[in-house]
Amino acid sequence: MRCVIARFPFDLTKSGVLEAMKGVKPEEVVGESVIIGRRVYPVKQVGQVVTRQDRRDFSAGEVIRAMTQLGFTCRGLPLAAAPARVLSPLQHASAMLGTPAAV
Repeated sequence: MRCVIARFPFDLTKSGVLEAMKGVKPEEVVGESVIIGRRVYPVKQVGQVVTRQDRRDFSAGEVIRAMTQLGFTCRGLPLAAAPARVLSPLQHASAMLGTPAAV
């Protein structure tokens, strides 16, 4: 399949990507990722190995689009946990006292 990554055309195949990623240790995933075989790789790492270009030269979206078209499973950004609610000193003291007992 012909795709354009960082303004350069590449002829990628699923078997070619599998072969290129064979023996490559996955880095820690903190953003978008691609599942290749039984391993989960960061999108930028896959793009760098497959295209032999610097990671700054292409976007994660370009690699995700190409890997999805080849049939690989891609995951987006992990959902961020909701920030913990910060209580004011008055709310904290009120919470420590508890609720009034019913009479």
